[in-house]
Amino acid sequence: MKKDYLFTSESVSEGHPDKVCDRISDMVVDTYLSKEPQARVACETLTTTNKVVLAGETRGPKINKDELISKVRNCIKDIGYDQKGFSWRDATKIDLHLHSQSADIAMGVDSSGNKDEGAGDQGIMFGYACNETDVLMPAPIHYSHKILRLMAEDRKSGKLKNIEPDSKSQITIEYKDGKPSSVKSVVISTQHSADVNQSQVRELVKPYIEKSIPKNLINGLDDTEIYVNPTGNFVIGGPDGDSGLTGRKIIVDTYGGAAPHGGGAFSGKDPTKVDRSAAYVSRYLAKNIVASKITDKCLIQLAYAIGVSKPLSIYVDLFDNDEEKNRHVEKLISENFDLSPRGIREMLGLNKPIYEKTSAYGHFGRDPESDGSFSWENTDKKDVFNK
Repeated sequence: MKKDYLFTSESVSEGHPDKVCDRISDMVVDTYLSKEPQARVACETLTTTNKVVLAGETRGPKINKDELISKVRNCIKDIGYDQKGFSWRDATKIDLHLHSQSADIAMGVDSSGNKDEGAGDQGIMFGYACNETDVLMPAPIHYSHKILRLMAEDRKSGKLKNIEPDSKSQITIEYKDGKPSSVKSVVISTQHSADVNQSQVRELVKPYIEKSIPKNLINGLDDTEIYVNPTGNFVIGGPDGDSGLTGRKIIVDTYGGAAPHGGGAFSGKDPTKVDRSAAYVSRYLAKNIVASKITDKCLIQLAYAIGVSKPLSIYVDLFDNDEEKNRHVEKLISENFDLSPRGIREMLGLNKPIYEKTSAYGHFGRDPESDGSFSWENTDKKDVFNK
Protein backbone atom coordinates (compact mmCIF):
# COMPACT_ATOMS: atom_id res chain seq x y z
CA MET A 1 0.00 0.00 0.00
CA LYS A 2 1.08 3.57 -0.67
CA LYS A 3 2.52 5.39 2.32
CA ASP A 4 2.37 8.97 1.02
CA TYR A 5 -0.83 10.09 -0.70
CA LEU A 6 -3.82 12.45 -0.75
CA PHE A 7 -7.24 11.15 0.30
CA THR A 8 -10.60 12.92 0.09
CA SER A 9 -14.00 12.31 1.69
CA GLU A 10 -17.26 14.24 1.56
CA SER A 11 -20.25 14.70 3.82
CA VAL A 12 -23.72 16.14 3.25
CA SER A 13 -25.99 17.88 5.74
CA GLU A 14 -29.37 16.76 7.02
CA GLY A 15 -30.93 19.23 4.56
CA HIS A 16 -29.43 17.54 1.50
CA PRO A 17 -32.34 16.11 -0.56
CA ASP A 18 -31.17 12.50 -0.14
CA LYS A 19 -30.68 12.99 3.59
CA VAL A 20 -34.19 14.43 3.95
CA CYS A 21 -35.39 11.13 2.49
CA ASP A 22 -33.17 9.06 4.81
CA ARG A 23 -34.57 10.99 7.79
CA ILE A 24 -38.18 10.38 6.78
CA SER A 25 -37.60 6.68 6.05
CA ASP A 26 -35.91 6.16 9.42
CA MET A 27 -38.74 8.03 11.13
CA VAL A 28 -41.11 5.41 9.69
CA VAL A 29 -38.90 2.62 11.05
CA ASP A 30 -38.88 4.25 14.50
CA THR A 31 -42.64 4.76 14.45
CA TYR A 32 -43.28 1.06 13.86
CA LEU A 33 -40.62 -0.16 16.31
CA SER A 34 -41.95 2.16 19.04
CA LYS A 35 -45.29 0.35 18.85
CA GLU A 36 -44.01 -3.17 18.11
CA PRO A 37 -40.29 -4.05 18.59
CA GLN A 38 -40.60 -6.98 16.15
CA ALA A 39 -42.16 -4.88 13.37
CA ARG A 40 -40.78 -5.16 9.85
CA VAL A 41 -40.24 -2.09 7.71
CA ALA A 42 -38.66 -1.36 4.34
CA CYS A 43 -39.52 2.23 3.46
CA GLU A 44 -38.21 4.33 0.57
CA THR A 45 -38.81 8.06 0.23
CA LEU A 46 -38.71 10.40 -2.77
CA THR A 47 -38.64 14.19 -2.49
CA THR A 48 -38.89 16.91 -5.11
CA THR A 49 -40.39 20.38 -5.33
CA ASN A 50 -43.26 20.53 -2.82
CA LYS A 51 -43.69 16.74 -2.94
CA VAL A 52 -42.85 13.77 -0.71
CA VAL A 53 -43.67 10.17 -1.69
CA LEU A 54 -43.25 7.19 0.64
CA ALA A 55 -43.38 3.60 -0.63
CA GLY A 56 -42.49 0.21 0.78
CA GLU A 57 -43.47 -2.78 2.86
CA THR A 58 -44.35 -3.16 6.51
CA ARG A 59 -45.50 -5.84 8.92
CA GLY A 60 -46.72 -5.05 12.38
CA PRO A 61 -49.09 -2.54 13.98
CA LYS A 62 -51.57 -0.49 12.02
CA ILE A 63 -50.30 3.08 11.85
CA ASN A 64 -52.77 5.84 11.12
CA LYS A 65 -51.98 7.53 7.80
CA ASP A 66 -52.52 11.01 9.22
CA GLU A 67 -50.09 10.24 12.06
CA LEU A 68 -47.33 9.35 9.59
CA ILE A 69 -48.02 12.42 7.45
CA SER A 70 -47.82 14.63 10.55
CA LYS A 71 -44.49 13.04 11.48
CA VAL A 72 -43.15 13.61 7.96
CA ARG A 73 -43.96 17.30 8.35
CA ASN A 74 -42.25 17.36 11.74
CA CYS A 75 -39.09 15.91 10.16
CA ILE A 76 -39.09 18.61 7.47
CA LYS A 77 -39.74 21.33 10.07
CA ASP A 78 -36.92 20.13 12.33
CA ILE A 79 -34.47 20.07 9.42
CA GLY A 80 -35.42 23.68 8.77
CA TYR A 81 -37.36 23.80 5.50
CA ASP A 82 -40.03 26.46 5.13
CA GLN A 83 -39.25 27.68 1.63
CA LYS A 84 -41.34 28.37 -1.43
CA GLY A 85 -40.29 25.16 -3.16
CA PHE A 86 -40.22 22.87 -0.09
CA SER A 87 -41.86 23.37 3.28
CA TRP A 88 -43.25 21.48 6.24
CA ARG A 89 -46.52 23.27 5.66
CA ASP A 90 -49.47 22.07 3.56
CA ALA A 91 -47.98 23.47 0.33
CA THR A 92 -45.84 20.32 0.24
CA LYS A 93 -47.98 17.30 -0.69
CA ILE A 94 -47.25 13.95 0.98
CA ASP A 95 -48.27 10.61 -0.58
CA LEU A 96 -48.07 7.29 1.28
CA HIS A 97 -47.83 3.94 -0.51
CA LEU A 98 -46.94 1.43 2.21
CA HIS A 99 -48.26 -2.13 1.95
CA SER A 100 -47.78 -5.52 3.64
CA GLN A 101 -44.44 -7.34 3.50
CA SER A 102 -44.14 -10.16 0.98
CA ALA A 103 -45.15 -13.52 2.47
CA ASP A 104 -42.24 -15.13 0.62
CA ILE A 105 -39.70 -12.86 2.32
CA ALA A 106 -41.41 -13.30 5.70
CA MET A 107 -41.22 -17.10 5.33
CA GLY A 108 -37.43 -16.96 4.92
CA VAL A 109 -36.88 -14.57 7.80
CA ASP A 110 -39.28 -15.98 10.41
CA SER A 111 -38.16 -18.64 12.88
CA SER A 112 -40.21 -21.82 13.09
CA GLY A 113 -39.70 -25.24 14.67
CA ASN A 114 -35.95 -25.91 14.78
CA LYS A 115 -35.22 -23.16 12.24
CA ASP A 116 -33.70 -19.98 13.66
CA GLU A 117 -34.60 -16.62 12.22
CA GLY A 118 -32.89 -16.08 8.87
CA ALA A 119 -31.28 -13.05 7.30
CA GLY A 120 -33.70 -10.69 5.57
CA ASP A 121 -31.60 -10.66 2.40
CA GLN A 122 -28.39 -11.96 0.89
CA GLY A 123 -25.37 -9.71 0.69
CA ILE A 124 -21.99 -8.65 2.01
CA MET A 125 -21.41 -6.08 4.75
CA PHE A 126 -18.19 -4.35 5.81
CA GLY A 127 -17.03 -2.79 9.05
CA TYR A 128 -13.92 -0.66 9.50
CA ALA A 129 -12.03 1.16 12.22
CA CYS A 130 -8.67 2.94 12.44
CA ASN A 131 -6.82 5.02 15.02
CA GLU A 132 -6.68 8.24 12.97
CA THR A 133 -9.22 9.94 15.27
CA ASP A 134 -10.38 9.48 18.86
CA VAL A 135 -13.62 7.86 17.63
CA LEU A 136 -11.58 5.40 15.52
CA MET A 137 -12.84 6.77 12.20
CA PRO A 138 -10.90 7.88 9.11
CA ALA A 139 -9.95 11.54 9.46
CA PRO A 140 -11.35 12.96 6.17
CA ILE A 141 -14.93 11.76 6.71
CA HIS A 142 -14.88 12.49 10.45
CA TYR A 143 -13.93 16.16 10.02
CA SER A 144 -16.22 16.57 6.99
CA HIS A 145 -19.16 15.46 9.15
CA LYS A 146 -18.10 17.70 12.03
CA ILE A 147 -18.11 20.91 9.99
CA LEU A 148 -21.68 20.39 8.81
CA ARG A 149 -22.96 19.15 12.16
CA LEU A 150 -21.66 22.25 13.97
CA MET A 151 -23.12 24.51 11.28
CA ALA A 152 -26.51 22.81 11.61
CA GLU A 153 -26.53 23.16 15.40
CA ASP A 154 -25.86 26.90 15.22
CA ARG A 155 -28.29 27.38 12.31
CA LYS A 156 -31.09 25.77 14.31
CA SER A 157 -30.29 27.73 17.47
CA GLY A 158 -30.30 31.00 15.52
CA LYS A 159 -26.61 31.69 16.10
CA LEU A 160 -25.75 31.13 12.42
CA LYS A 161 -27.99 33.29 10.25
CA ASN A 162 -28.54 33.41 6.47
CA ILE A 163 -27.40 29.80 6.04
CA GLU A 164 -30.06 27.35 4.85
CA PRO A 165 -30.32 23.56 5.46
CA ASP A 166 -28.75 22.12 2.27
CA SER A 167 -24.95 21.84 2.57
CA LYS A 168 -22.02 19.67 1.47
CA SER A 169 -18.44 19.47 2.69
CA GLN A 170 -15.31 17.81 1.35
CA ILE A 171 -11.85 17.51 2.89
CA THR A 172 -8.59 16.38 1.30
CA ILE A 173 -5.87 15.22 3.69
CA GLU A 174 -2.23 14.53 2.89
CA TYR A 175 -0.98 11.27 4.40
CA LYS A 176 2.68 10.68 5.13
CA ASP A 177 3.89 7.23 6.08
CA GLY A 178 0.25 6.16 6.15
CA LYS A 179 -0.79 8.75 8.77
CA PRO A 180 -2.76 12.02 8.40
CA SER A 181 -0.24 14.86 8.09
CA SER A 182 -2.08 17.99 6.95
CA VAL A 183 -5.30 19.22 5.39
CA LYS A 184 -4.65 20.26 1.78
CA SER A 185 -8.10 21.55 0.84
CA VAL A 186 -11.61 22.11 2.16
CA VAL A 187 -14.73 22.54 0.02
CA ILE A 188 -17.99 23.84 1.51
CA SER A 189 -21.09 24.33 -0.62
CA THR A 190 -23.97 25.69 1.44
CA GLN A 191 -27.40 26.98 0.60
CA HIS A 192 -27.86 30.58 1.77
CA SER A 193 -30.44 33.32 1.78
CA ALA A 194 -30.55 35.90 -0.99
CA ASP A 195 -29.54 38.52 1.58
CA VAL A 196 -25.83 37.60 1.60
CA ASN A 197 -23.17 37.52 -1.11
CA GLN A 198 -20.48 34.88 -1.55
CA SER A 199 -17.85 36.84 0.36
CA GLN A 200 -20.19 37.01 3.34
CA VAL A 201 -21.00 33.29 3.08
CA ARG A 202 -17.29 32.52 3.15
CA GLU A 203 -16.85 34.51 6.37
CA LEU A 204 -19.84 32.76 7.95
CA VAL A 205 -18.42 29.32 7.15
CA LYS A 206 -14.72 29.79 8.01
CA PRO A 207 -15.11 29.57 11.82
CA TYR A 208 -16.64 26.09 11.48
CA ILE A 209 -13.63 24.87 9.54
CA GLU A 210 -11.36 26.15 12.30
CA LYS A 211 -13.50 24.58 15.06
CA SER A 212 -13.69 21.19 13.37
CA ILE A 213 -10.14 20.42 12.26
CA PRO A 214 -7.32 19.93 14.80
CA LYS A 215 -4.64 22.61 14.68
CA ASN A 216 -1.91 20.04 14.05
CA LEU A 217 -3.57 19.24 10.71
CA ILE A 218 -4.21 22.77 9.49
CA ASN A 219 -1.63 25.57 9.54
CA GLY A 220 -4.07 28.45 9.40
CA LEU A 221 -6.74 28.91 6.74
CA ASP A 222 -4.49 31.18 4.68
CA ASP A 223 -2.18 28.23 3.94
CA THR A 224 -5.07 25.89 3.03
CA GLU A 225 -7.07 25.76 -0.18
CA ILE A 226 -10.58 26.82 0.89
CA TYR A 227 -13.42 26.69 -1.62
CA VAL A 228 -16.81 28.05 -0.50
CA ASN A 229 -19.71 27.81 -2.95
CA PRO A 230 -17.46 27.46 -5.99
CA THR A 231 -20.47 27.72 -8.35
CA GLY A 232 -20.94 31.32 -7.19
CA ASN A 233 -24.51 31.12 -5.86
CA PHE A 234 -26.60 28.60 -3.89
CA VAL A 235 -30.00 30.07 -3.01
CA ILE A 236 -32.20 27.37 -4.56
CA GLY A 237 -31.49 24.12 -2.72
CA GLY A 238 -32.93 21.09 -0.99
CA PRO A 239 -35.58 19.01 -2.77
CA ASP A 240 -36.58 22.10 -4.78
CA GLY A 241 -33.12 22.25 -6.34
CA ASP A 242 -32.57 18.50 -6.75
CA SER A 243 -34.77 15.47 -6.14
CA GLY A 244 -33.86 13.17 -3.27
CA LEU A 245 -34.04 9.41 -2.69
CA THR A 246 -33.47 7.19 0.32
CA GLY A 247 -30.16 5.34 0.36
CA ARG A 248 -28.13 7.33 -2.15
CA LYS A 249 -25.42 8.46 0.27
CA ILE A 250 -24.03 5.11 1.42
CA ILE A 251 -20.38 6.24 1.38
CA VAL A 252 -21.22 9.36 3.39
CA ASP A 253 -23.06 7.08 5.84
CA THR A 254 -20.02 4.85 6.38
CA TYR A 255 -16.28 5.52 5.95
CA GLY A 256 -16.01 8.13 3.20
CA GLY A 257 -14.50 5.65 0.76
CA ALA A 258 -11.64 4.63 3.08
CA ALA A 259 -13.04 1.09 3.25
CA PRO A 260 -15.10 -1.13 0.91
CA HIS A 261 -18.89 -1.03 0.97
CA GLY A 262 -21.20 -3.98 0.38
CA GLY A 263 -23.68 -1.79 -1.53
CA GLY A 264 -26.69 -1.98 0.78
CA ALA A 265 -28.21 1.20 2.21
CA PHE A 266 -29.22 1.49 5.88
CA SER A 267 -32.06 3.97 6.22
CA GLY A 268 -35.66 2.82 6.05
CA LYS A 269 -34.85 -0.74 7.09
CA ASP A 270 -35.68 -2.55 10.32
CA PRO A 271 -32.82 -4.53 11.94
CA THR A 272 -33.85 -7.93 10.50
CA LYS A 273 -32.33 -6.55 7.30
CA VAL A 274 -28.65 -7.49 7.55
CA ASP A 275 -27.80 -4.64 5.17
CA ARG A 276 -28.17 -2.56 8.29
CA SER A 277 -27.66 -4.78 11.35
CA ALA A 278 -24.66 -6.72 10.01
CA ALA A 279 -22.96 -3.50 8.89
CA TYR A 280 -23.44 -2.19 12.44
CA VAL A 281 -22.02 -5.33 14.07
CA SER A 282 -19.11 -5.33 11.60
CA ARG A 283 -18.23 -1.81 12.75
CA TYR A 284 -18.65 -2.95 16.38
CA LEU A 285 -16.18 -5.79 15.85
CA ALA A 286 -13.67 -3.66 13.96
CA LYS A 287 -13.81 -0.85 16.52
CA ASN A 288 -13.28 -3.20 19.46
CA ILE A 289 -10.36 -4.83 17.68
CA VAL A 290 -8.65 -1.47 17.10
CA ALA A 291 -9.55 -0.31 20.63
CA SER A 292 -7.71 -3.36 21.97
CA LYS A 293 -4.57 -1.88 20.36
CA ILE A 294 -3.57 -5.11 18.62
CA THR A 295 -3.65 -3.22 15.31
CA ASP A 296 -3.89 0.32 13.93
CA LYS A 297 -6.77 -0.48 11.60
CA CYS A 298 -9.14 -3.33 10.87
CA LEU A 299 -11.53 -4.36 8.12
CA ILE A 300 -14.30 -6.92 8.67
CA GLN A 301 -16.50 -8.54 6.03
CA LEU A 302 -19.59 -10.65 6.77
CA ALA A 303 -21.64 -12.49 4.13
CA TYR A 304 -25.24 -13.71 4.45
CA ALA A 305 -27.87 -15.63 2.46
CA ILE A 306 -31.57 -14.84 2.71
CA GLY A 307 -33.31 -17.17 5.14
CA VAL A 308 -30.01 -18.50 6.58
CA SER A 309 -29.20 -17.47 10.14
CA LYS A 310 -25.41 -17.78 10.37
CA PRO A 311 -23.00 -15.77 8.21
CA LEU A 312 -21.56 -17.71 5.27
CA SER A 313 -18.12 -16.21 5.85
CA ILE A 314 -16.16 -13.97 8.23
CA TYR A 315 -13.15 -12.11 6.81
CA VAL A 316 -10.66 -10.10 8.86
CA ASP A 317 -7.85 -7.87 7.58
CA LEU A 318 -5.57 -6.26 10.17
CA PHE A 319 -3.29 -4.74 7.50
CA ASP A 320 -0.13 -6.16 9.05
CA ASN A 321 0.56 -9.19 6.80
CA ASP A 322 0.35 -11.49 9.83
CA GLU A 323 -1.87 -14.32 8.55
CA GLU A 324 -1.76 -16.27 11.80
CA LYS A 325 -2.90 -13.23 13.77
CA ASN A 326 -5.73 -12.60 11.30
CA ARG A 327 -6.93 -16.20 11.58
CA HIS A 328 -6.73 -15.99 15.38
CA VAL A 329 -8.97 -12.89 15.40
CA GLU A 330 -11.46 -14.62 13.07
CA LYS A 331 -11.55 -17.53 15.53
CA LEU A 332 -12.14 -15.18 18.46
CA ILE A 333 -15.06 -13.60 16.61
CA SER A 334 -16.63 -16.99 15.84
CA GLU A 335 -16.26 -18.16 19.44
CA ASN A 336 -17.44 -14.99 21.22
CA PHE A 337 -20.11 -13.35 19.05
CA ASP A 338 -23.49 -14.64 17.83
CA LEU A 339 -23.68 -13.14 14.34
CA SER A 340 -27.13 -14.46 13.45
CA PRO A 341 -29.68 -11.69 12.78
CA ARG A 342 -31.35 -12.43 16.13
CA GLY A 343 -27.98 -12.54 17.92
CA ILE A 344 -26.90 -9.19 16.46
CA ARG A 345 -30.14 -7.49 17.45
CA GLU A 346 -29.98 -8.81 20.99
CA MET A 347 -26.26 -8.02 21.37
CA LEU A 348 -26.65 -4.41 20.23
CA GLY A 349 -30.25 -3.80 21.34
CA LEU A 350 -31.44 -2.91 17.86
CA ASN A 351 -35.21 -3.48 18.23
CA LYS A 352 -35.69 0.07 19.51
CA PRO A 353 -36.75 3.34 17.87
CA ILE A 354 -33.17 4.62 17.60
CA TYR A 355 -32.69 5.15 13.89
CA GLU A 356 -33.95 8.61 12.94
CA LYS A 357 -30.91 10.25 14.55
CA THR A 358 -28.54 8.05 12.52
CA SER A 359 -29.76 9.47 9.22
CA ALA A 360 -27.34 12.44 9.07
CA TYR A 361 -23.64 12.97 9.82
CA GLY A 362 -22.74 9.28 9.61
CA HIS A 363 -23.89 6.06 11.25
CA PHE A 364 -20.41 5.54 12.71
CA GLY A 365 -18.04 7.58 14.85
CA ARG A 366 -20.90 8.78 17.06
CA ASP A 367 -21.21 8.64 20.86
CA PRO A 368 -23.40 5.84 22.27
CA GLU A 369 -26.49 7.31 23.95
CA SER A 370 -28.58 6.32 26.95
CA ASP A 371 -31.56 5.29 24.80
CA GLY A 372 -29.44 2.59 23.13
CA SER A 373 -28.67 4.48 19.94
CA PHE A 374 -25.19 4.00 18.45
CA SER A 375 -24.63 0.95 20.69
CA TRP A 376 -22.34 -0.40 17.96
CA GLU A 377 -19.87 2.36 18.88
CA ASN A 378 -19.22 0.89 22.33
CA THR A 379 -15.79 -0.68 22.96
CA ASP A 380 -16.95 -2.98 25.75
CA LYS A 381 -15.57 -6.12 24.03
CA LYS A 382 -12.00 -5.01 23.44
CA ASP A 383 -10.74 -7.39 26.15
CA VAL A 384 -11.86 -10.31 23.99
CA PHE A 385 -9.11 -9.36 21.52
CA ASN A 386 -6.50 -8.39 24.11
CA LYS A 387 -6.30 -12.10 24.89
